[in-house]
Amino acid sequence: MKTVLIVEDDVANALVFSKILTNRGGLAVKHTENVEEVIRIAKAREADVILMDVSLARSVYQGKPVDGIKITQMLKEDPKTASLPVILVTAHAMEGDRESFLRQSGADGYISKPVVDHQAFVDQIMALLPET
Repeated sequence: MKTVLIVEDDVANALVFSKILTNRGGLAVKHTENVEEVIRIAKAREADVILMDVSLARSVYQGKPVDGIKITQMLKEDPKTASLPVILVTAHAMEGDRESFLRQSGADGYISKPVVDHQAFVDQIMALLPET
């Protein structure tokens, strides 16, 4: 079974995403906003794709606040985790945000919140899952 790691600081959003992904996609789900845990899960290949919230209010790494863009950059710069697909998820959906966030982070996809079309949400994630 494929696993999605949800990196999200809003528990309600994480629960909604989790329900959609398990019920519609048949996927396993993990959730954390702890940066060290995200990196550990990515390096251990315990997730097949990461849903990364752009605005993480409480995430800290090595004593400094970090957002989803920075965490994605760190994952993409590390040869051990660079191939792991990362999809940015954000309520920042102004014109140009998508392109800017993807360029800055190196992420593989972008989904704006709120998620209205549940099937399209699942389909976009499934499209980035590696074949086995």
